[in-house]
Amino acid sequence: MAYNIGPEGPPSTAKAPKPVGHLKKAPPFKSSQDTLGQTGDTLGQTGTLGYIVTNQSPLSLGDGLRLLELLSERIGLSTGAITDISVVGPAVSFRIRPNSQNLTAADVAQKAGMPLYKKVLESETGLKMLQSGAGQRNDGKALPLATRVQPGPRWVFATLVAMACIGGILVAAMTVACLRHHAHRLAAKKLGLGPEGGTAALGGGTDSRVSSVSSQFSDGAQPSPSSHSSTPSWCEEPAQANMDISTGHMILAYMEDHLRNKDRLMKEWEALCSYQAEPSAVSVAQSDANAKKNRCPDSVPYDHSRVKLRAEINPSRSDYINASTIIEHDPRMPAYIATQGPLSHTISDFWQMVWENGCTVIVMMTALVEDGEKQCDRYWPDEGSSLYHIYEVNLVSEHIWCNDFLVRSFYLKNVQTQETRTLTQFHFLSWPAQGIPTSTRPLLDFRRKVNKCYRGRSCPIIVHCSDGTGRTGTYILIDMVLNRMAKGVKEIDIAATLEHVRDQRPGMVRTKDQFEFALTAVAEEVNAILKALPQ
Repeated sequence: MAYNIGPEGPPSTAKAPKPVGHLKKAPPFKSSQDTLGQTGDTLGQTGTLGYIVTNQSPLSLGDGLRLLELLSERIGLSTGAITDISVVGPAVSFRIRPNSQNLTAADVAQKAGMPLYKKVLESETGLKMLQSGAGQRNDGKALPLATRVQPGPRWVFATLVAMACIGGILVAAMTVACLRHHAHRLAAKKLGLGPEGGTAALGGGTDSRVSSVSSQFSDGAQPSPSSHSSTPSWCEEPAQANMDISTGHMILAYMEDHLRNKDRLMKEWEALCSYQAEPSAVSVAQSDANAKKNRCPDSVPYDHSRVKLRAEINPSRSDYINASTIIEHDPRMPAYIATQGPLSHTISDFWQMVWENGCTVIVMMTALVEDGEKQCDRYWPDEGSSLYHIYEVNLVSEHIWCNDFLVRSFYLKNVQTQETRTLTQFHFLSWPAQGIPTSTRPLLDFRRKVNKCYRGRSCPIIVHCSDGTGRTGTYILIDMVLNRMAKGVKEIDIAATLEHVRDQRPGMVRTKDQFEFALTAVAEEVNAILKALPQ
């Protein structure tokens, strides 16, 4: 099931719908002229949809979710019973699954209009609830209308225009719904998903399944609506031209010299392989209690730079997770957290780390399964939501932006504190476990998209592959070097930068091919920046 947001949404991660995976078109239903407190439809059929119309147009994702959450709490209905939620314009619609109270969508909509509940809901959400009702799926020619405060020709005309716009959007969405099956097959093939891909919820809680919410990634493409896009539907992010021409040419010449002189490159790599970080103790990671939490025994964090969890909150009362903070220049503010792909029994640890470090961006550099070998356990729900210890993770959207990567949005809730956050996962699909991508261009486009989302934030970016060293280290190395260039640093030493990264996590950038790929990526990005500069 999936939430869908109408196209009028504000420019945020909860914006109006664009093609996203696991998302369905907004379900049409019959119109109802019932005003709040006068909901007469008592249909109980499976196709019945309830709706609430507010004074906020467009109704935001957060407000729509909050309204239904408060309503379910007030009437004693489990949030898991509310499904197929859709936000279009000022209205939020929903279905009700079979429940212990035998409530239907019409019953819930009717209760929303009762003065007892209406007053509380309006007070707690700041919204005005203009109308509620229920109806059945039909051909989508009508949607619930807001209560007419002052009937007249002007209001009739405005209503007809609104209905025509919304109806047109729904028709457009339905015309491309046939892409859904193809998109899911493509996603499964690219991601290595199979029956074993899903992961059961961990911890003491149950696997709560609330329908996922459709949202538009704020800087995304503008294709016609569909349930899931599997073709390139976005314009490449332009290279950031933040350097002068002389510096650019100097850096480019340095990179190209390294790439042409294979002997020099080999000697530099051999010197890097003999480099010993200090301090380099890994006793905590290799202890008997923590060894089972490491995907690879030789890819573990240093004691001095490991991420520490709050043990009193952790289900196993441990502060260990196989993750390292990577500092760029300010030791008080790590730029990255490099970590392994979660194991089935460390998923709750992973989400605890995300929460406690305030992370909003995850960069995933591996498929779940490659060549029949599991690289990473799925740590997010395939749809709806899952509870991992005290962290409820709701899949908001999944969008295949191009053949090389996709973007997922999550709604993360701490069920103890009731706090909620949103975060975005960028999943790169074209980097095999053994080898390097055939071209640097997709990764550079991917990085620009990541940084556009991250821009202006101060929390660390979580980067992981399978073991958290090879592909993870290469991505961090490329990003760190290019970020330094963007800040005006004129002397760039990639080997010294890699040593700096390896001081904080062992084994970062595993092979000479990965190191050479990093050099090539930096050279190509500098070349792109120089082309963008006025000559």
